[in-house]
Amino acid sequence: MTDTAALLAALVRNPNASFVLIARDGAQSVELLTGDVEDVDLLADIPLTVDGAAREVFAMVPYRQVRERGFEAQDDGVPLRCLLVDRHEHLPLGAVLDALPQDAVPLKDAGFDISDEDYAQVVTRVIADEIGRGEGANFVIRRDYTATIDLGSDDPVHDERTAALTWFRALLTHERGAYWTFAVITPGHIAVGASPEAHVVARDGIVTMNPISGTFRHPAGGATKETLVEFLSSTKETEELFMVVDEELKMMSAVCSDGGRITGPHLKQMSRLTHTEYMLRGRSRLDPRDILRETMFAPTVTGSPMQNACAVIRRHETRPRGYYSGVAALFTPNAEGGHDVDAPILIRTVYLEGGQLRVPVGATLVRHSDPYGEVSETHGKAAGVLGAIGAIARDIAAETKLDPDAPAVETSLADDPEVAELLASRNSRLAEFWLNPQEDGTAGPFAGRSALVIDAEDRFTTMLAHQLRHLGLDARIVPWNDVTDADVDAAELLVAGPGPGDPRDATIGRIARMREIVARRLAHGAPLLAVCLSHQILADQLGIALAPLAAPHQGLQKIVPVFGEDASIGFYNTFTARVSPGTTAAGEAEVSADATTGDVYALRGPSFASVQGHLESILSRDGIRTLERLISDAFA
Repeated sequence: MTDTAALLAALVRNPNASFVLIARDGAQSVELLTGDVEDVDLLADIPLTVDGAAREVFAMVPYRQVRERGFEAQDDGVPLRCLLVDRHEHLPLGAVLDALPQDAVPLKDAGFDISDEDYAQVVTRVIADEIGRGEGANFVIRRDYTATIDLGSDDPVHDERTAALTWFRALLTHERGAYWTFAVITPGHIAVGASPEAHVVARDGIVTMNPISGTFRHPAGGATKETLVEFLSSTKETEELFMVVDEELKMMSAVCSDGGRITGPHLKQMSRLTHTEYMLRGRSRLDPRDILRETMFAPTVTGSPMQNACAVIRRHETRPRGYYSGVAALFTPNAEGGHDVDAPILIRTVYLEGGQLRVPVGATLVRHSDPYGEVSETHGKAAGVLGAIGAIARDIAAETKLDPDAPAVETSLADDPEVAELLASRNSRLAEFWLNPQEDGTAGPFAGRSALVIDAEDRFTTMLAHQLRHLGLDARIVPWNDVTDADVDAAELLVAGPGPGDPRDATIGRIARMREIVARRLAHGAPLLAVCLSHQILADQLGIALAPLAAPHQGLQKIVPVFGEDASIGFYNTFTARVSPGTTAAGEAEVSADATTGDVYALRGPSFASVQGHLESILSRDGIRTLERLISDAFA
């Protein structure tokens, strides 16, 4: 029988020992992984086999790896660190708790690295300069809570490891609802956290993602029905969740043959915070490292569209992210000779390096954001982590309610009829296409035909391509900077996709190329469908004026006229094509516009059609029907 106390003490004493402790949600054991450390450059380099034999590997994937997708990130040199597991055993939870240290770890020089006022100014700039100028729907900008530890010994490495295990014990004791509670201890890098969110899991060919959004900080004494109902009624929180689900469905559509199906929403209640969440599921045969690459990283801690979110983070965050918003990933050999992967997101985590504690926290900035409200959210998130590890005072009343021997407050709140109705009512706004199993597209109305989808740096194109396949089209996606004029001419149906930015600004290479593509296709009179940014470009070439909206329509659901039918569609636009109210034609084009504002929602003419909204979005209840109608118009 393993002597848990002696085993953990030996690992702490050895400054060169590397080990990982993991407690999964609901488990009555703690998993111990030991092995040698190997740092690699790329996800593809993670050594899942040695001499042809599959092996288990635990990896810490830093945010900078997003550069593998061609996205921007500051390179801080934080390693893609792999623990090559030579020992994996399950230790009884009680024995681990008895063996772990529990004396308080004193902190000094504690506080945020960016002042509240400076952070509020950053929020204001992002809303005005990024969301306000069409660069995206939402962005997560982080700040770090920092402090110094001092346990008073002459062995700082031992002190750091002792502090890490002290915090791990506190999380096991006081935190509830975490997907993984973990401690990762390797030379030079220590991480201790309680992640609420499984970013991506691939097991037995099924991929799941778990977008969580909206943050409700429990008031003193714990959450009540009244305070929870107020949170669930928030427009900002609801739209924030919908936007991250859309963003993760883009990833699911890229890695899953069936695009992904939504279930939920559910409440995710932890000791001090509550979130709302959905589950996304689909099938994939990809290598788990490829799945991880295509899903870097969660929009809940980056933003959308993902590529531009990384650029916005690069512009507005003063320091590199390290491991924050990356993932911890456990690759486990499976019966088929491959590997499964379980990869929680790295948030709610304390990092310890050289005696310096760091707790990164971020707020999701959307068009409704209040700068000082977002400041408060970062305080709440930091306090949640610091309270859980015992670095600040805990809310004893709230913890009493969450005691495992006390009545199940989480369950009673989630099952309350008013709370349940508020949660369920969210799905009435969503597209059934993504809520229900999807049929094979071989019998679709456009079976036997093909489409080339041009991606203008918004991976909504992956969802759009999935819907095109559902309608029978053989759809292929090509990035805007890889497509040739020959590709444009040869496509049976060319779908010019959405993207961020000002459609009028031809000094931007991406905008200039999309203008060339749309103009070339229009001149040839070949079938063209233009979406969002490309709809605006098409309108401009038809002589219709473009203008910024008074307020961005990012993640906004509207019922709009589309050539004789009202359609419920999701919008993610900051600019619009606009005609005089009552206008129904522009040259050869038929115009479908708002009767009051003149904002153009759709266009159609000889061999072309376009739409301002995102028919592929979960917010587009009439998306698939409207898409079929517009494709028919383009083929006419």
